[in-house]
Amino acid sequence: MKFRSIIIIAIVSLLASFSGAYLYKTYFDSNDVVILQSDNKTPYININEKGVQNLETGFITAAKNSTASVVFIKTESQRYQRTSFWGFDFDPFGRIGKVASTGSGVIVSKDGYIITNQHVVKSADKIEVVISNTKKTYTAALVGADPSSDLALLKIEESNLSPILFINSDNVQIGQWVLAVGNPFNLNSTVTAGIVSAKGRNINIVNNQFPIESFIQTDAAINPGNSGGALVDLQGNLVGVNTAIASKTGSYVGYGFAIPSNIVAKTIEDLKNYGEVQRGFMGIDAEDIDGDISEKLGAEQGVLVKRINGVNDEAKRKLEAGDVIIEMDGRLIDSKSTFDERLAYLRPGDIVKLVVVRDNAEKELNLTLVNKEGTTELLSKQSETSEILGAEFEKLSKLELKTYRITSGIKVTNITNGKIRQMNIGEGFVFVKVNNKIFETAAQLVDYLETYRGQIRIEGINANGSTQYMSFTFR
Repeated sequence: MKFRSIIIIAIVSLLASFSGAYLYKTYFDSNDVVILQSDNKTPYININEKGVQNLETGFITAAKNSTASVVFIKTESQRYQRTSFWGFDFDPFGRIGKVASTGSGVIVSKDGYIITNQHVVKSADKIEVVISNTKKTYTAALVGADPSSDLALLKIEESNLSPILFINSDNVQIGQWVLAVGNPFNLNSTVTAGIVSAKGRNINIVNNQFPIESFIQTDAAINPGNSGGALVDLQGNLVGVNTAIASKTGSYVGYGFAIPSNIVAKTIEDLKNYGEVQRGFMGIDAEDIDGDISEKLGAEQGVLVKRINGVNDEAKRKLEAGDVIIEMDGRLIDSKSTFDERLAYLRPGDIVKLVVVRDNAEKELNLTLVNKEGTTELLSKQSETSEILGAEFEKLSKLELKTYRITSGIKVTNITNGKIRQMNIGEGFVFVKVNNKIFETAAQLVDYLETYRGQIRIEGINANGSTQYMSFTFR
């Protein structure tokens, strides 16, 4: 009897084993992801051999195809301290000395063009580029910078580089795998992986009167030194240029942000051809709408036309304050960041097809975009450079004058070592009056500042739009 029981138990066990194997093969082995138990305590995800191979192959391919295109950037600049009292800045000539900083850049052409963040090379007296695969070091020239998008274009003398390939950032999907490639903490050619966790993010970090903020958000680890590096897909193609992190500590705590590749591509083309980015303006001030405004105006989403600023005559005829723009060139506008991004792809003279909501009814119209002067021409950069002052000076455009609500002003850009830095004046500062004098041209202001001796009083506007008064002694 005992022998028969043992035989029955053995047969049942064999049948159970075969059944279990069959069920596993049929229902689990064909799936890519299986939830298993590790040491009977901690659940983990185990990707089968095929899945592991494909994902690892993607990471390896992306790293191989992109690391040679990402460079290490080193800069040197001078820094000065100043003292102030009741908003007036006095003689600031207390020199601290040389300051070195580092970042990353992306090779975009075989003949030496490199894109990076403007804040990586801002106010640099010397810019050096180290190529990752050859370790050769080059002195780079600044071709141009665009503070509104925080991008800058560099050029080195080389003809056999490995440029990165671009993809259309409009096609980037939330949830897709991406790699961040750069030089965090001076660790050259570092690669981290994550996913695209959001698109169209506005985090209010661009200190400019006309900022473009529509970032790709990722959870790939980005740290100081990654700025200007590449965010790539699993083929190693450029998705965006890494720019910022959301952090209270200055190091990675979960999210990083990249400028979409489409904006990067247009910025490169404009800086190469014109020295400045050709932006098309509608001639309006726009803002996001909230739930109350949405219900009142009859639009579920879009951007509110807050004011017609007067720079575009066609906008004055066709748009009204209170209109809600819900569509541009067939694409839905769900936020101010999306609106700014769509405009960033366009140039003066381009015609956009808009759908607006006015008086709870939709209205279609075409609108021609204009430049900062209110015309449809493509403008080349016009500036005065002073080695003594260590900066470039530009007369404010019609749009900038209307934005600042002043009648004249001269803006300072590309600050290097000189009197402007010693006064601790920052990029984008606008000279409104000097010793109560108004200057109609940049050349007039440059000549006055280069030759003046004695007490000098400056009334100006910071890049963030706030008024500033300063006082110095020129010797």
